[in-house]
Amino acid sequence: MSGTSSDTFLIDGADGSYEMVVGLEVHVELATATKLFSGSPNRFGDEPNTHIDPVTLGLPGALPVLNRHAVELAMRIGLALNCTVQPCTFHRKNYFYPDMPKAYQISQYDVPLNVDGWLDLPDGTRIGIERAHLEEDTGKSTHVGGSGGRIHGSASSLIDFNRAGVPLVEIVGRPDIRTPEQARQYVNELRAILVAIGASDAKMEEGSMRVDANVSVRRPGDELGTRCEIKNLNSVRSLGRAVEYEARRQVALVEAGERIRQETRHWDEGDGRTHTLRSKEDADDYRYFLEPDLVPLDPGDEWIETVRAGLPPLPAARRTALAETTGAPADGEAVMVVVDRDQDAYVLAVGEAGGDVARALVHVKEAYAEQGAEPTVPAADLAALTTMEVAGELTATQAKQVLAEIVANGGGDPAAIARDKGFEAMDTGALEVMVDEAIAAQPAAWEKFCNGEDKAVGALVGAVMKASQGQADGKAVTALLRARRG
Repeated sequence: MSGTSSDTFLIDGADGSYEMVVGLEVHVELATATKLFSGSPNRFGDEPNTHIDPVTLGLPGALPVLNRHAVELAMRIGLALNCTVQPCTFHRKNYFYPDMPKAYQISQYDVPLNVDGWLDLPDGTRIGIERAHLEEDTGKSTHVGGSGGRIHGSASSLIDFNRAGVPLVEIVGRPDIRTPEQARQYVNELRAILVAIGASDAKMEEGSMRVDANVSVRRPGDELGTRCEIKNLNSVRSLGRAVEYEARRQVALVEAGERIRQETRHWDEGDGRTHTLRSKEDADDYRYFLEPDLVPLDPGDEWIETVRAGLPPLPAARRTALAETTGAPADGEAVMVVVDRDQDAYVLAVGEAGGDVARALVHVKEAYAEQGAEPTVPAADLAALTTMEVAGELTATQAKQVLAEIVANGGGDPAAIARDKGFEAMDTGALEVMVDEAIAAQPAAWEKFCNGEDKAVGALVGAVMKASQGQADGKAVTALLRARRG
């Protein structure tokens, strides 16, 4: 049995529990027009091997030229993640694999661009960021035949070098994650930040954001255990499932008296398991040395501060502002969803137009899912609707119907639409008669309500709403019932 709260995930063993420890490495392709060291386009989805050049292919005599915009986007990421941006160097990371035509990758090793930052999750947990360094992406291999799309057992392999040389930032998180939910929150929050600052589109389904998870287990309070790395997780759902499975697999090994091997593993979404890919490489295996064709990079204080000043408000700050204005919790679903859709400015504009921001938040979350980042309905129209609603001129049900028509038409006068639909505030006397009839028709529910079972009020309110064909105000009905109960 395991704990499932946001900060506890313990896996039971024979004589005590084990704690999951996760550190994530997130690879993010940057939103530049061209590659990191050449002028070939950085564009997804085009015909294979159409965005290549001598630098991409590592032809003799081809020299890399650093993309200034890529450096700036990498600095944005570092500053948004509270990192120190510092002078840095580039290294050659040597290994042979078919998707690396040079047999090495230009990356950063012991002196990266961004170091020592952090990211706060919506629940308040702080995850440390060890580094966020620049490097070039590899090409893409497609293995034909076999099963699972892996090279082992495949009949042939196809290679597309369009992605080779695309600017990439690898964000290395510290092993501060303790639950599958925290891992999911981390990736979601990071993705929201990357999109907000314009550094990447962070589309996991297109590979512009890829996640590797380092997982180990230990007794709470013990030293870190031996970790295994799960490569290329391409969805938040897969990430959560993979880290939980891997932690349970490791606990089972320890409980059986076996030793955990440090290795790289592959997550198979089909069977819900991780499988061995290869033994884990260490830094020595890559034979790092300074890239002789690139000079050290010193961004300088002036450039760093210019980039910092150009950062937009980050999602966490926007959630806080929206929560303070609407009275909703900052980590509640409505605030999270509306900020994620980039519709928080619209909600605040409804308030500036004289509307009720709390009701606007609810309506935008529920009815504006298809409106996109910039709703087409004028803020003044929604403001007028919320004003009618809080004044009791429209019930919540009626307001939803009026809003549906406003959204469908791209705007409209809510008062006129309400008149056309025959929505008028019910006479208090008529409403009281319906309440009395509901009490008489449902004596058992009324008795429970009178005995303090507040949930029983739902059946009584429902009866009045049915009798009034949805025109009764649920709050007013509940108030009348409470008054009757005394």
